[in-house]
Amino acid sequence: MRKWFALLAAVALMGSVLTAGCLGGGADEDKVKVVLLLNGNLGDKSFFDSANAGVLRAEEELGVEVKVIEMGLDQSKWEPALADVSTQDYDLIIVGTWQMTEYLEKIAPQHPDKRYIIFDTAVDYTKADLSNVYSILYKQNEGSFLAGALAAMVTTSDMPLANPEKLIGFLGGMDIPVINDFLVGYIEGAKYIEPDIKVAISYVGSFGDPAKGKEMALAQYQMGVDIGFNVAGETGLGQLDAAKEMSRYALGVDSDQALLFKDSDPEKAGLIVTSMLKRVDNSLYRAIDLYLKGELPFGEAESLGLAEEAVGLADNEYYQQLTTEEMRQTLAEIEAKILSGEITVSTAFGMDSAELDALRNSVRPGS
Repeated sequence: MRKWFALLAAVALMGSVLTAGCLGGGADEDKVKVVLLLNGNLGDKSFFDSANAGVLRAEEELGVEVKVIEMGLDQSKWEPALADVSTQDYDLIIVGTWQMTEYLEKIAPQHPDKRYIIFDTAVDYTKADLSNVYSILYKQNEGSFLAGALAAMVTTSDMPLANPEKLIGFLGGMDIPVINDFLVGYIEGAKYIEPDIKVAISYVGSFGDPAKGKEMALAQYQMGVDIGFNVAGETGLGQLDAAKEMSRYALGVDSDQALLFKDSDPEKAGLIVTSMLKRVDNSLYRAIDLYLKGELPFGEAESLGLAEEAVGLADNEYYQQLTTEEMRQTLAEIEAKILSGEITVSTAFGMDSAELDALRNSVRPGS
């Protein structure tokens, strides 16, 4: 009998040791593993930095394990990198921008056991079985309506660097729907404040050429623009350089670009009235949180806007210093009207080229 009890005790001890090994020291193996693939590099102080901030916040607050991979600007590396991580033990694979859509539509169906998120675009769910992909779209037109309204108020104000001309600027990375969605909201917001506003519009043709961005922004400022809106990723940093060189105002994009330059270049930061936040960070944090709760709607695309705090204007010390209380109150009223449906902001998605051209031509300088 004693031998029998001794045997049972030994088995129980072995079991407790094995259990401790699985649940104790190996606890990290149970963490949800998330990988963020950036088809570019960190340091853009804009879109990709915002995405990075979102997954790092999820790592800190939600307890997931995160890896961020910078794939660079060489597009030949993007598809192989996505294919490679799809064979690894990641639970959630995140990519972004329209440039990754085709690759994801090809690779995701080959790995039905994996779960994917793509942000700032949507896959074509009719092309294949993409029931393991969740797409995030943004109502950047809503946030840009606010940015346009503010730009119109600035150019018609008595602010120190504003001139008498009712001319504002827009610097886009490429002439594509997502960038034009910013533009449509920007123009409509500006015209809401000042129907006779003019907008100098330039497309650089790249999201990674700040030198070209500066050159084109300088041309806008030299023609009389006193505040410009950059929607061009890393290229847009050139517009902020141009604003500093010409002592003109600027609007940042995606992340709070004034705060990013607060310590390294306070003069530049002081010219960025606000930034139109495309809260990639909030949207990715939200998606990971919903995934952990089993509530993320894979196989669908969602469009997130002011109501989901996915877009909006940065409210920082520069915004408070440079704008008046009347300006801020007007913007708050506009936001409330958008949320209530009293103001409906048009979108470039689904807008035919003739309608888009008509809108651009309506604010063309000299027209």
